[in-house]
Amino acid sequence: MHSKDVSRFMPMILCGVLALLSLLGVIFHSIFWLTFLIFGALFFVGFYDVRQTRHAVLRNYPIMGHMRYLLESIRPEIRQYLIEADQDEEPFSREERTLVYQRAKDVEDARAFGTKQRVYDSGYQWLTHSVQPRHIESHDFRVTIGGPDCQQPYSASIYNISAMSFGALSANAIQALNTGAKLGGFAHDTGEGSISRYHRAGGGDLIWEIGSGYFGCRNHDGSFNPETFAQRAQEPQVKMIEIKLSQGAKPGHGGMLPAAKITPEIAEARDIPMDQDCISPASHSAFSTPLELCHFIKQLRDLSGGKPVGFKLCVGHRREFMCMLKAMIETGITPDFIVVDGKEGGTGAAPLEFANRLGMPLVEGLTFVHNALRGAGLREKIKIGASAKIISSFDIARVLALGADWCNSARGFMFSIGCIQAQACHTNRCPVGVATQDPRRSKALVVEDKATRVANFHRNTMKALKEMTGAAGLDHPSKFLPHHLMMREKDRQMVVGSEVYPYMPIGFLLREEEDRFGYLARWHRARADSFFPIDDGV
Repeated sequence: MHSKDVSRFMPMILCGVLALLSLLGVIFHSIFWLTFLIFGALFFVGFYDVRQTRHAVLRNYPIMGHMRYLLESIRPEIRQYLIEADQDEEPFSREERTLVYQRAKDVEDARAFGTKQRVYDSGYQWLTHSVQPRHIESHDFRVTIGGPDCQQPYSASIYNISAMSFGALSANAIQALNTGAKLGGFAHDTGEGSISRYHRAGGGDLIWEIGSGYFGCRNHDGSFNPETFAQRAQEPQVKMIEIKLSQGAKPGHGGMLPAAKITPEIAEARDIPMDQDCISPASHSAFSTPLELCHFIKQLRDLSGGKPVGFKLCVGHRREFMCMLKAMIETGITPDFIVVDGKEGGTGAAPLEFANRLGMPLVEGLTFVHNALRGAGLREKIKIGASAKIISSFDIARVLALGADWCNSARGFMFSIGCIQAQACHTNRCPVGVATQDPRRSKALVVEDKATRVANFHRNTMKALKEMTGAAGLDHPSKFLPHHLMMREKDRQMVVGSEVYPYMPIGFLLREEEDRFGYLARWHRARADSFFPIDDGV
């Protein structure tokens, strides 16, 4: 055997030799028992490595091969704490996370010595300001959600907690978020896992998300149960109902919670048995056409006592959204709101291909939905929410300028209760007790302390938005428009936001008068009675 081949086994051979020498040394002193046990154990580890068949690295490099797996296991931590730059997004930069931590802790968040942003690189964005800034008294910016058929409109903050289910997050995390929402006067989306006892304990306003599994309002076969829905939807804490069509992290993908992970509290919240896997289908069973979706919206609104009802989606086939608009026009039934979820969003785990390559990013999805509603003459009846990586006042101002009425954030509020971006949400080993059902880990998250931080983060972000709005010469952030947004398409070449993301004329689809961005072509192929196209295109 070549000497280099022998060297691969030298650590194991050396441990064997030292173990034998230690065993001989026991004759002279008992302390050699300790070294014998250490080197003997390492020798048998190496012997096992050579014999096992699963890992080629260990077969070729017994004992030393374990160093590779050790370093690989702590690579995210090494990168985050020692290598990552302040501007590296993985998926949130250190600068962004620090901003949330500072605001949540109610400490100074100012930056000394100027920006670290590369302001002349392509992709850089900024807001224009006025030589006559305005003073704004209150930072409690709100929007009234509720269309013409809504009997109980909701005055919502323009910044709320996005959908995260109990089951994905721990009991303490849910209660801290909801208690913080109560303290700060904003809303908390339940996620599709329904309303748990920990949502109720917080007492904050709830947006009840109804997913394809109809958790909290289902029959034993997984179909929708109107009676159970009506009972829970009419609870005073529930302010709005949101039908989840798709989500940014994994659009078009269902899910399964294995029976082994279902606790009595999860089973209680979702109305599911504990001895069966919990299935979230990829699509809804209560409707299958645009017309049926509209009638389902009306049914939920009637059953809830006239509360605002809308839906959330990550934009996929744009023609399918046109189908929904045609169904709204035909039936006269419109949702009170639509939440556009960008594909860059997502707190839970998703297949890599779905997370990376499926679904439309928020900016494009939001501008499309906003302009399609304008084109169909429906924009004034329907409010638009936006969610996906919105954690700073600039993020909020930008999406408001592009057409949103309010924003939701999931990971921003996760940071506020202590998330360190360990990206172990799906392992049940969250190091700070946020995304886990392990009671020992979640106990580390103290509800009272973190609830205060949730409220602090919201308040301080709204104060920063107030300052930015005043600096732009506006009296309310809803007045941000695309021309307030500037960006670089190429290095040193800037463009106005209204040139890239213009507001299309109201009613242009109904008049069939222009097709700058392909809206009209999709409108012609859309139909109210089916999500399938009139031709073979998408």
